[in-house]
Amino acid sequence: MSQSHQQPALSKCPGCEEPPVAGDLFCGACGYDLSAVPARPDDRPTMAITVPPAAPAAEAVRWPTAEETDSSDVPAPVVRPADVPGTDSGGRPLTGPDTPDPESGRGAGSPSGPVRTGGPDSAAARVRHDDRADPGGAEASGDFALAAPDPRAPEHAAALAAAPAPGAKVCVACRSGRVDADGYCENCGHAQPRERDHMEQELDAVAAVSDRGLRHHRNEDSFAVSSTALPDGSPAVVAIVCDGVSSASRPDEASAAAASAANEALLESLPRGTHPQQAMHEAIVAASEAVNALAQEPAGAREHDAHRHQNAPACTLVGAIMAGGLLIVGWVGDSRVYWVPEDRTQPTARLTEDDSWAAQMVAAGLMNEAEAYADERAHAITGWLGADAYELEPHTAAFKPDRPGLVVVCTDGLWNYAESAEEMAAAVPADARRQPLHAARALVGHALDGGGHDNVTVALLPFAVRPQGAGSACDTV
Repeated sequence: MSQSHQQPALSKCPGCEEPPVAGDLFCGACGYDLSAVPARPDDRPTMAITVPPAAPAAEAVRWPTAEETDSSDVPAPVVRPADVPGTDSGGRPLTGPDTPDPESGRGAGSPSGPVRTGGPDSAAARVRHDDRADPGGAEASGDFALAAPDPRAPEHAAALAAAPAPGAKVCVACRSGRVDADGYCENCGHAQPRERDHMEQELDAVAAVSDRGLRHHRNEDSFAVSSTALPDGSPAVVAIVCDGVSSASRPDEASAAAASAANEALLESLPRGTHPQQAMHEAIVAASEAVNALAQEPAGAREHDAHRHQNAPACTLVGAIMAGGLLIVGWVGDSRVYWVPEDRTQPTARLTEDDSWAAQMVAAGLMNEAEAYADERAHAITGWLGADAYELEPHTAAFKPDRPGLVVVCTDGLWNYAESAEEMAAAVPADARRQPLHAARALVGHALDGGGHDNVTVALLPFAVRPQGAGSACDTV
């Protein structure tokens, strides 16, 4: 004779949660078969979490069965890991109920809190096991909350350890990830600033800084600094600064092409023995040809400016050469060169004349300088490099300073905030000849503090010469 097992009385129908009538085999409300109630599960399903494997020498811990149940009639774990002898994932003994923890000083009776396996230098510390987000409910449930990814975990450590290849761009945010072709860090996803937004370069005898400024959406300035040797072995230092004409198409490309072409022309002609002033003239012509060539490119090259009126790319240029005790300057447009003597009690000077409407008014005697530069037409340029320029008229001048000083080569993004020679000298740091890069940064900061309405570019060339007696700061040759 078989023994039948009576099902326990139910307080609610599993199908509709209505209270059934005693002795009924089917629910009177929904017809649910009350005799087919599934057996109570032995334990409560939990979500798996990744735990480092135990040390090979450690034995599996035998967890005793809980003797209590929670409100859902499911066994609730009431035994803490520290209540049972065993080892952690680092292979160290777990503290017993009466043994204080060597690190925290707490035993099993101490207040519970987040449990960390291993120390900060242990491999086991890569995963943190916290009981619950709500500490007050830890004793009632015992469930584990999923921890946020730890950057020390193996997969994250591997990403940080993967250093960029030599020559690859490094992220400015995390300083470790490689920057992809789209301008984003492959490690942290941070968007990188455009390369031309801020540029710096320093050689032994010249330094230059260029910045986008605070109002423009891109940097349309460019520069080139270099050094070479004359046939007699003496050094020659070159600085070229170009300012793209914003009303023209692709001004950023125009300034970059002009600066590069002029610099290459000087590095080719000066070692051959060409007089620096003649070399400067030829360099400006070469820069003009490079900008003219941009206007001859097919229409496909201008797709990124499709919604803008297309005209010839254009820019201004100013440059300086220090060679053989001479200072040679050349320019087309309204970028400038200033002379600032080391002894600030000596006179300063502006070595260039603007190709601008204001300069023409002053030269013609129609306005004084203050009136001309206060006019809204003051910065309209009358000379530039570009295919639509009326006529190319390179300006060059040679000077032989009789005392040490500093040559400041800059765009109007700087001199708008230090227009006169005296104002520029006041803005130049006192140690500029000894620290030209620091001084160039300070001058760019001066323009940004003034409003940064335009791109800002400045190159500084320290000029060293033995004092040869009294006289003006610069004598035109």
